[in-house]
Amino acid sequence: MGRIFEVRKHTMFARWNRMAKQFARIAKDITMAVKSGGPDPASNPMLRRTIQNARAVNMPKDKVEAAIKRAVGRDATNYHEVIYEGYAPHGVALLVETATDNPTRTVAQVRNVITKNGGNLATHGSVSFLFRKMGVFRLNPEGIDQDDLELYLIDHGLDEMGESTGEKGEPQLVIRGAFADFGHLQEALEARGITPLSAEHEYICTVPTELPEEQATEVLTLIDKLEQDDDVQKVFHTLA
Repeated sequence: MGRIFEVRKHTMFARWNRMAKQFARIAKDITMAVKSGGPDPASNPMLRRTIQNARAVNMPKDKVEAAIKRAVGRDATNYHEVIYEGYAPHGVALLVETATDNPTRTVAQVRNVITKNGGNLATHGSVSFLFRKMGVFRLNPEGIDQDDLELYLIDHGLDEMGESTGEKGEPQLVIRGAFADFGHLQEALEARGITPLSAEHEYICTVPTELPEEQATEVLTLIDKLEQDDDVQKVFHTLA
């Protein structure tokens, strides 16, 4: 019984830790969105999108409002988006997206995690050509005529549309388009009265790397440690 309790306790802690990290990431996104386009979601598409993403991870409304209020304050932190490139073990390429107020600190932390786990930090442009930056919208498929929506969105930059599952196993409709068409796709969905579960950019790898399970586990361990860093927003990779 004691062993079961410890497992449950560990699982709950891991879930709480992941949720806290998600909230921190969204709060930084809110700060950058407000500083870029103001605190009114109605006139700031970037902030509107970020608030949608906050709902997708169940971030409480009061925390979202507090983050917006902090972002307009005189003492709000100025975050800069910096992307680092590198390799995990076994040749898997990495793009590490960060939001930082101190790039010197961040690059040292990222390099430390990568090198301690069998990889190496690379120079700008070393691996980015293996990825394509895309706008990715995740929708609740309920009540959506997928064929009709696909035909409609083709004229607004749709690249591909398919079905997937969320973290809790719920069905999702995933829409992808070139990042340059992100705004067009967002406006097209809004015109149809469709509110995405989330709307973000992602770096989609064009040449995936196949690895046996043991080697893949090494890579995933490194990715997990990078994602735990406070300055890291997302980690993209070429592991299949």
